Amino acid sequence: MSKKVIVIGLVILCSVTALFAVSVKIASMLIGGDETTLTGKQGVGLVEVKGMILDSKETIRQLRYFLKKEDVKAVVLRVDSPGGIVAPSQEIYAEVKKFAAKKKIIVSMGSLAASGGYYISAPASVIYANPGTITASIGVILKLSNIEILMDKIGIKSHTLKTGKFKDSGSPLRELSAEDRAMLQAVIDNTHEQFVAAVATGRKLPIESVRAIADGRILSGEQAMKLQLVDRLGTLQDALEEAGTLAGISGEPEILLPPKKKVNYMDVLVDGAEGAFQGPLGRAAGGLRMMYE
Repeated sequence: MSKKVIVIGLVILCSVTALFAVSVKIASMLIGGDETTLTGKQGVGLVEVKGMILDSKETIRQLRYFLKKEDVKAVVLRVDSPGGIVAPSQEIYAEVKKFAAKKKIIVSMGSLAASGGYYISAPASVIYANPGTITASIGVILKLSNIEILMDKIGIKSHTLKTGKFKDSGSPLRELSAEDRAMLQAVIDNTHEQFVAAVATGRKLPIESVRAIADGRILSGEQAMKLQLVDRLGTLQDALEEAGTLAGISGEPEILLPPKKKVNYMDVLVDGAEGAFQGPLGRAAGGLRMMYE
Protein backbone atom coordinates (compact mmCIF):
# COMPACT_ATOMS: atom_id res chain seq x y z
CA MET A 1 0.00 0.00 0.00
CA SER A 2 1.49 3.38 -1.05
CA LYS A 3 2.11 6.26 1.32
CA LYS A 4 -0.34 8.38 -0.69
CA VAL A 5 -3.20 5.96 -0.03
CA ILE A 6 -2.35 5.87 3.71
CA VAL A 7 -2.30 9.68 3.93
CA ILE A 8 -5.64 9.94 2.13
CA GLY A 9 -7.11 7.35 4.49
CA LEU A 10 -5.88 9.27 7.54
CA VAL A 11 -7.32 12.53 6.19
CA ILE A 12 -10.70 10.88 5.64
CA LEU A 13 -10.64 9.33 9.14
CA CYS A 14 -9.79 12.68 10.76
CA SER A 15 -12.55 14.41 8.77
CA VAL A 16 -15.15 11.85 9.84
CA THR A 17 -14.01 12.12 13.48
CA ALA A 18 -14.23 15.92 13.40
CA LEU A 19 -17.68 15.79 11.79
CA PHE A 20 -18.88 13.37 14.47
CA ALA A 21 -17.54 15.63 17.26
CA VAL A 22 -19.35 18.65 15.79
CA SER A 23 -22.57 16.63 15.47
CA VAL A 24 -22.33 15.52 19.12
CA LYS A 25 -21.84 19.14 20.23
CA ILE A 26 -24.84 20.37 18.24
CA ALA A 27 -27.05 17.51 19.49
CA SER A 28 -26.03 18.19 23.09
CA MET A 29 -26.93 21.87 22.69
CA LEU A 30 -30.33 20.99 21.26
CA ILE A 31 -31.10 18.44 23.96
CA GLY A 32 -30.02 20.71 26.80
CA GLY A 33 -28.68 19.97 30.25
CA ASP A 34 -29.76 17.99 33.24
CA GLU A 35 -32.15 20.60 34.65
CA THR A 36 -35.46 21.96 33.46
CA THR A 37 -37.50 24.62 35.20
CA LEU A 38 -40.75 23.50 36.75
CA THR A 39 -43.65 25.88 37.24
CA GLY A 40 -44.43 27.19 40.69
CA LYS A 41 -47.77 25.40 40.74
CA GLN A 42 -48.28 22.37 42.90
CA GLY A 43 -48.28 19.29 40.74
CA VAL A 44 -47.83 15.58 40.33
CA GLY A 45 -44.60 14.16 38.95
CA LEU A 46 -44.59 11.38 36.38
CA VAL A 47 -41.79 8.79 36.21
CA GLU A 48 -41.90 5.98 33.65
CA VAL A 49 -40.27 2.55 33.74
CA LYS A 50 -40.58 0.89 30.35
CA GLY A 51 -39.11 -2.33 29.04
CA MET A 52 -36.54 -4.56 30.70
CA ILE A 53 -35.06 -3.34 33.98
CA LEU A 54 -31.35 -3.51 33.24
CA ASP A 55 -30.18 -0.47 35.17
CA SER A 56 -31.59 1.58 38.05
CA LYS A 57 -29.68 4.87 37.79
CA GLU A 58 -32.09 6.86 35.63
CA THR A 59 -35.23 5.89 37.56
CA ILE A 60 -33.53 6.67 40.87
CA ARG A 61 -32.30 10.01 39.50
CA GLN A 62 -35.83 11.02 38.53
CA LEU A 63 -37.37 9.95 41.84
CA ARG A 64 -34.75 11.84 43.83
CA TYR A 65 -35.26 14.91 41.66
CA PHE A 66 -38.98 14.99 42.45
CA LEU A 67 -38.38 14.24 46.12
CA LYS A 68 -36.40 17.48 46.42
CA LYS A 69 -39.04 19.60 44.68
CA GLU A 70 -41.41 21.29 47.12
CA ASP A 71 -43.93 21.98 44.35
CA VAL A 72 -44.19 18.24 43.61
CA LYS A 73 -46.48 16.78 46.24
CA ALA A 74 -46.81 13.27 44.78
CA VAL A 75 -45.46 11.12 41.98
CA VAL A 76 -47.04 8.57 39.68
CA LEU A 77 -44.71 5.73 38.71
CA ARG A 78 -45.90 4.30 35.41
CA VAL A 79 -44.65 0.71 35.08
CA ASP A 80 -44.79 -1.18 31.80
CA SER A 81 -42.11 -3.82 32.23
CA PRO A 82 -41.68 -7.61 32.16
CA GLY A 83 -39.04 -7.31 34.88
CA GLY A 84 -35.31 -7.59 34.59
CA ILE A 85 -32.09 -8.09 36.49
CA VAL A 86 -32.36 -8.70 40.23
CA ALA A 87 -30.05 -6.00 41.63
CA PRO A 88 -31.42 -3.00 39.67
CA SER A 89 -34.97 -4.09 40.55
CA GLN A 90 -34.02 -4.19 44.22
CA GLU A 91 -32.38 -0.76 44.01
CA ILE A 92 -35.49 0.81 42.49
CA TYR A 93 -37.65 -0.95 45.10
CA ALA A 94 -35.53 0.59 47.86
CA GLU A 95 -35.85 4.06 46.31
CA VAL A 96 -39.64 3.74 45.91
CA LYS A 97 -39.85 2.68 49.56
CA LYS A 98 -37.83 5.72 50.67
CA PHE A 99 -39.97 8.00 48.53
CA ALA A 100 -43.22 6.57 49.94
CA ALA A 101 -42.00 7.36 53.46
CA LYS A 102 -41.87 11.10 52.61
CA LYS A 103 -44.32 11.70 49.77
CA LYS A 104 -47.12 9.81 48.07
CA ILE A 105 -46.12 7.59 45.17
CA ILE A 106 -48.82 5.95 43.08
CA VAL A 107 -48.02 3.08 40.71
CA SER A 108 -49.95 2.86 37.47
CA MET A 109 -49.44 -0.47 35.74
CA GLY A 110 -49.62 -0.56 31.97
CA SER A 111 -50.10 -3.68 29.88
CA LEU A 112 -47.36 -5.55 31.73
CA ALA A 113 -45.90 -5.12 35.21
CA ALA A 114 -44.65 -8.56 36.08
CA SER A 115 -41.82 -10.05 38.13
CA GLY A 116 -39.28 -7.21 38.53
CA GLY A 117 -41.97 -4.84 37.27
CA TYR A 118 -44.13 -5.91 40.18
CA TYR A 119 -41.17 -5.94 42.59
CA ILE A 120 -40.51 -2.21 42.12
CA SER A 121 -44.23 -1.47 42.50
CA ALA A 122 -44.78 -3.28 45.79
CA PRO A 123 -43.77 -0.52 48.27
CA ALA A 124 -45.84 2.23 46.59
CA SER A 125 -48.54 4.14 48.50
CA VAL A 126 -51.24 2.89 46.11
CA ILE A 127 -51.08 0.52 43.14
CA TYR A 128 -53.39 0.86 40.14
CA ALA A 129 -53.71 -1.80 37.45
CA ASN A 130 -55.93 -2.19 34.45
CA PRO A 131 -58.26 -5.21 34.68
CA GLY A 132 -56.25 -6.90 31.93
CA THR A 133 -52.77 -5.91 33.11
CA ILE A 134 -50.43 -8.89 33.31
CA THR A 135 -48.74 -8.74 36.69
CA ALA A 136 -47.34 -10.77 39.63
CA SER A 137 -45.02 -13.55 38.32
CA ILE A 138 -43.23 -13.58 41.66
CA GLY A 139 -40.19 -15.74 41.01
CA VAL A 140 -36.56 -15.90 39.92
CA ILE A 141 -35.05 -17.39 36.80
CA LEU A 142 -31.48 -18.18 35.79
CA LYS A 143 -30.94 -19.17 32.16
CA LEU A 144 -27.83 -21.14 31.25
CA SER A 145 -26.56 -22.27 27.87
CA ASN A 146 -24.15 -25.04 26.98
CA ILE A 147 -22.16 -24.65 23.76
CA GLU A 148 -19.57 -27.33 24.47
CA ILE A 149 -20.71 -29.57 21.60
CA LEU A 150 -20.80 -26.61 19.20
CA MET A 151 -17.24 -25.70 20.16
CA ASP A 152 -16.11 -29.26 19.48
CA LYS A 153 -17.79 -29.24 16.06
CA ILE A 154 -16.05 -26.08 14.94
CA GLY A 155 -12.71 -27.25 16.35
CA ILE A 156 -12.30 -24.84 19.24
CA LYS A 157 -10.90 -26.14 22.52
CA SER A 158 -11.40 -24.34 25.79
CA HIS A 159 -9.11 -24.52 28.82
CA THR A 160 -10.05 -23.10 32.23
CA LEU A 161 -7.77 -22.49 35.19
CA LYS A 162 -9.60 -21.84 38.45
CA THR A 163 -9.11 -21.60 42.20
CA GLY A 164 -12.13 -23.58 43.33
CA LYS A 165 -14.56 -26.17 41.99
CA PHE A 166 -17.42 -23.66 41.78
CA LYS A 167 -15.49 -20.81 40.17
CA ASP A 168 -16.75 -21.60 36.65
CA SER A 169 -20.20 -22.85 37.65
CA GLY A 170 -22.68 -22.02 34.92
CA SER A 171 -20.00 -21.72 32.25
CA PRO A 172 -21.41 -22.43 28.78
CA LEU A 173 -18.19 -24.27 28.00
CA ARG A 174 -18.84 -27.27 30.24
CA GLU A 175 -21.72 -29.39 31.48
CA LEU A 176 -23.47 -28.35 34.68
CA SER A 177 -22.62 -30.81 37.46
CA ALA A 178 -24.98 -31.92 40.21
CA GLU A 179 -22.96 -29.88 42.71
CA ASP A 180 -23.17 -26.81 40.47
CA ARG A 181 -26.91 -27.24 40.16
CA ALA A 182 -27.41 -27.55 43.92
CA MET A 183 -25.27 -24.48 44.64
CA LEU A 184 -27.01 -22.32 42.03
CA GLN A 185 -30.45 -23.51 43.13
CA ALA A 186 -29.64 -22.47 46.71
CA VAL A 187 -28.75 -18.97 45.49
CA ILE A 188 -31.95 -18.75 43.46
CA ASP A 189 -34.05 -19.95 46.40
CA ASN A 190 -32.52 -17.32 48.65
CA THR A 191 -33.14 -14.59 46.06
CA HIS A 192 -36.72 -15.82 45.71
CA GLU A 193 -37.22 -15.47 49.46
CA GLN A 194 -35.95 -11.89 49.19
CA PHE A 195 -38.66 -11.25 46.58
CA VAL A 196 -41.35 -12.81 48.79
CA ALA A 197 -40.24 -10.76 51.81
CA ALA A 198 -40.15 -7.55 49.75
CA VAL A 199 -43.71 -8.07 48.53
CA ALA A 200 -44.96 -8.99 52.00
CA THR A 201 -43.34 -5.88 53.47
CA GLY A 202 -44.40 -3.55 50.67
CA ARG A 203 -48.00 -4.77 50.60
CA LYS A 204 -48.27 -5.37 54.36
CA LEU A 205 -49.33 -8.97 53.80
CA PRO A 206 -48.54 -12.14 55.77
CA ILE A 207 -45.44 -13.69 54.28
CA GLU A 208 -47.15 -17.08 54.00
CA SER A 209 -49.94 -15.53 51.91
CA VAL A 210 -47.36 -14.17 49.48
CA ARG A 211 -45.35 -17.39 49.45
CA ALA A 212 -48.49 -19.34 48.48
CA ILE A 213 -48.73 -17.46 45.16
CA ALA A 214 -45.00 -16.88 44.62
CA ASP A 215 -44.58 -19.72 42.16
CA GLY A 216 -44.03 -17.61 39.04
CA ARG A 217 -47.70 -17.52 38.07
CA ILE A 218 -48.97 -14.49 36.21
CA LEU A 219 -52.20 -12.77 37.21
CA SER A 220 -54.53 -10.31 35.56
CA GLY A 221 -55.00 -6.98 37.27
CA GLU A 222 -58.43 -8.11 38.40
CA GLN A 223 -57.06 -11.33 39.92
CA ALA A 224 -54.20 -9.42 41.56
CA MET A 225 -56.63 -7.04 43.26
CA LYS A 226 -58.54 -9.96 44.79
CA LEU A 227 -55.25 -11.20 46.23
CA GLN A 228 -54.39 -7.69 47.54
CA LEU A 229 -51.40 -7.33 45.25
CA VAL A 230 -52.95 -4.16 43.78
CA ASP A 231 -55.31 -1.63 45.34
CA ARG A 232 -57.43 -0.24 42.51
CA LEU A 233 -58.48 -1.01 38.97
CA GLY A 234 -58.03 2.03 36.79
CA THR A 235 -56.11 3.90 34.15
CA LEU A 236 -53.09 6.18 34.23
CA GLN A 237 -55.45 9.15 34.40
CA ASP A 238 -57.17 7.63 37.44
CA ALA A 239 -53.78 7.24 39.13
CA LEU A 240 -52.83 10.84 38.34
CA GLU A 241 -56.09 12.14 39.76
CA GLU A 242 -55.70 10.09 42.96
CA ALA A 243 -52.12 11.31 43.32
CA GLY A 244 -53.42 14.86 43.20
CA THR A 245 -56.09 14.09 45.80
CA LEU A 246 -53.60 12.41 48.15
CA ALA A 247 -51.27 15.38 47.75
CA GLY A 248 -54.07 17.73 48.80
CA ILE A 249 -54.23 19.48 45.43
CA SER A 250 -57.64 20.97 44.62
CA GLY A 251 -58.77 20.57 41.04
CA GLU A 252 -56.86 18.80 38.30
CA PRO A 253 -53.16 18.61 39.18
CA GLU A 254 -50.51 19.80 36.78
CA ILE A 255 -48.46 16.88 35.43
CA LEU A 256 -44.74 17.54 35.75
CA LEU A 257 -42.13 15.58 33.83
CA PRO A 258 -38.59 14.97 35.07
CA PRO A 259 -35.67 16.84 33.47
CA LYS A 260 -34.06 15.25 30.49
CA LYS A 261 -30.83 13.42 31.06
CA LYS A 262 -27.88 14.81 29.16
CA VAL A 263 -26.84 12.28 26.54
CA ASN A 264 -23.15 11.46 26.23
CA TYR A 265 -22.92 10.36 22.61
CA MET A 266 -19.37 9.11 23.00
CA ASP A 267 -20.62 6.62 25.60
CA VAL A 268 -23.42 5.59 23.24
CA LEU A 269 -20.90 5.06 20.44
CA VAL A 270 -18.55 3.03 22.65
CA ASP A 271 -21.40 0.91 24.05
CA GLY A 272 -22.70 0.22 20.57
CA ALA A 273 -19.28 -0.80 19.28
CA GLU A 274 -18.70 -2.98 22.32
CA GLY A 275 -22.03 -4.78 21.78
CA ALA A 276 -21.23 -5.32 18.10
CA PHE A 277 -17.81 -6.82 18.83
CA GLN A 278 -19.10 -8.94 21.71
CA GLY A 279 -21.53 -10.93 19.59
CA PRO A 280 -23.71 -13.86 20.63
CA LEU A 281 -20.81 -16.03 21.81
CA GLY A 282 -19.49 -13.25 24.03
CA ARG A 283 -22.93 -12.73 25.53
CA ALA A 284 -23.28 -16.46 26.20
CA ALA A 285 -20.04 -16.46 28.15
CA GLY A 286 -20.72 -13.12 29.82
CA GLY A 287 -21.59 -14.47 33.26
CA LEU A 288 -24.54 -15.40 35.42
CA ARG A 289 -27.56 -13.15 35.60
CA MET A 290 -30.44 -13.95 37.87
CA MET A 291 -33.61 -12.31 36.64
CA TYR A 292 -36.94 -11.22 38.07
CA GLU A 293 -38.40 -11.78 34.62
